[in-house]
Amino acid sequence: MGCEYFENRNCEYYPCHKAERINCLFCFCPLYDREDCGGNCREIVSGGKAVKDCSECLLPHTEGGYEYVINKLRSSERSGNNERKLKHGAGKGS
Repeated sequence: MGCEYFENRNCEYYPCHKAERINCLFCFCPLYDREDCGGNCREIVSGGKAVKDCSECLLPHTEGGYEYVINKLRSSERSGNNERKLKHGAGKGS
């Protein structure tokens, strides 16, 4: 595999998701701050604030995830829409 896949089995949090193989390249998803990330997220309340919970999302961590994330970032850049998208620190619930 090329630079599009990295698995860190020595990480103290591994496995962080329920999947047979986990791509750790995007340990923290670069799409986290976008409402339209395309992943399986939900909104929870923590410390009195709404936050995005991506614990059930495998999008950036499975096959095709790297390409999806890169294409999503590129399309936002091309459209000039590369600003932060979340309001009040949370995304849409699923």
